[in-house]
Amino acid sequence: MTPSFASPASHDKPVNQLTGAEVLVAQLELYGVEYVFGLCGHTNIAVLDALSRSSIKFIINRHEQAAAHAADGYARASGKPGVLLSHVGPGMINAATGVYTAALDSVPLIAIAGDVPSYYQGRHPHQEINIHNNASQADIYRPFVKRAWNVQRVDDLPRFTERAFWTATTGRPGAVLLNVPMDLFSRKISDSFSQIPPLPTESHPAGLGAGIAEQIAAMLSSAERPLIYVGGGVRTAAGLDSLLKIAEHLDIPIAHSLMGKGAVPDDHPLLLGMTGFWGLELTNDYCRNADLVFAIGTRFAETDSSSWMPEYTWKMPPTKLIQVDLDPDEIGRNYPVSLGVVADATETLVAVAGLIANVSDPKSRTQLRDQIKHSREALWQGTRERGSSDNFPLRPERILKDLLETLPSDAILVTDVGWNKNGVAQCYKLPTQGRFITPGGASTMGFGPAAAIGVQIAQPGKVVIALIGDGGMSAQLPSVPTAVEHGVPVIWVVMNNRAHGTIADLEHSNYGHSFGTTFTDPEGTPYSPDFAAYARSCGADGYSISSPDEFKIALSKAIAGRRPALLDVPMVNEPVPTPGHWNINDIYQGRFFD
Repeated sequence: MTPSFASPASHDKPVNQLTGAEVLVAQLELYGVEYVFGLCGHTNIAVLDALSRSSIKFIINRHEQAAAHAADGYARASGKPGVLLSHVGPGMINAATGVYTAALDSVPLIAIAGDVPSYYQGRHPHQEINIHNNASQADIYRPFVKRAWNVQRVDDLPRFTERAFWTATTGRPGAVLLNVPMDLFSRKISDSFSQIPPLPTESHPAGLGAGIAEQIAAMLSSAERPLIYVGGGVRTAAGLDSLLKIAEHLDIPIAHSLMGKGAVPDDHPLLLGMTGFWGLELTNDYCRNADLVFAIGTRFAETDSSSWMPEYTWKMPPTKLIQVDLDPDEIGRNYPVSLGVVADATETLVAVAGLIANVSDPKSRTQLRDQIKHSREALWQGTRERGSSDNFPLRPERILKDLLETLPSDAILVTDVGWNKNGVAQCYKLPTQGRFITPGGASTMGFGPAAAIGVQIAQPGKVVIALIGDGGMSAQLPSVPTAVEHGVPVIWVVMNNRAHGTIADLEHSNYGHSFGTTFTDPEGTPYSPDFAAYARSCGADGYSISSPDEFKIALSKAIAGRRPALLDVPMVNEPVPTPGHWNINDIYQGRFFD
């Protein structure tokens, strides 16, 4: 269903006397937009002027990539599309990494970029991108957005804006671009224009064909070793409730991708856990030997699939695959399907759940449940044991243990990349009410510090923790003053190993050294800036952790303070256990699989 939208704010002038920028802002109001994230520039200040008279709040960021990540985080946490405003040339190029990150994770994001004046295109006006074509900055986004519109006339701007919102939020959600020459923001809409185009009031995704739900239910009930595999596309309460009804009635184990972490409670007795490179041995073994896999909302990404090598995680065939996805391009992309279904995950799961009781009596796989319980308890116990160390700098599991014992159960954990992402997905027992947000598709370093701001704006009553490495924090230092300026009480926990730790581990394990991946001063001594002092200089709270017990104490203070806060936590560099496989290690060793 399309979300409901508020009425636009009143204007002193008729619609056909407004400028393009004023119509754009009125249209954003009509579509229920509450926040626009971005950065100023000479090509978009007409939009800022219109926003100054609007109910929409403009979240000014100090870097365009941070603005894009913040809009992305807001969209993930709110369920509404994120809106990003950027400037011509370097502005929209700076934002590209953040828009690309949202695009690969199917996050609805509308990027609006100012461009050079329409009548100067090709003369190389200030900051025009025209090496191969005149005013060709939209081409930079085309490889990853669902659609890019180059607005040529001011009267086309409202129509293209409606198309942009519709395209970003329907089907498989994603990012889109509205590229607008700056003069169109200041031109008046023509006299013939009388109404802002509304979004369709209702939409329905591609539906299940006749008999498909019955076929899925029959295949699941007759399988000897079935598996339900959950990706990031399964998020609605109705869909997840139906998924559990299916699994519990037929006693089918559940595995998840990186992006599926948290869809099913970590303590559920049928949950095997994450698959692939960072997956557990039992999880990968069961996946490889399943006779039927029911996969919903997942693209079988490389790390989730052990580089698609059949001896490690998935072996299809002989395993039969039912794959459900909104995007027809994903069906059968990486594995041949026995049944491919282009449909909404929730609709499919609700339909199948409604049939399961009629198709089969309840089943029991007691031995498998016991295996899952033993495997999962061993995982949690191992994490607790490694996390009980009082060594300093802290082991990463100690940081996760202290987090779990201190955070409220409904806290939202936003990670960057490295140990914080992979370790949390593998061995952090996420509370049932908690949430895990991470950059899965692009695995973008620098996502966490800024995305957490958007998440906190979308969920102001929740505790939002950005769990990041020192490399990721260094990439997005502008996030700290942004949070201070807007009073956003994000807590950044910097797991500081003075290195790009995951890559340092890879290099050391394959080449015997960590050249170019660790931070040192000219004498070769490990180096790190004082992140806590930086936070304090920006007006946030800053805590430098100097002993094992200080972290929990400082974290409790930061949670109670409800202010932007940064905790700089020295950490040893330890690799995340990797029971699966990733072909990059073969490549380093000269083993190729063409």
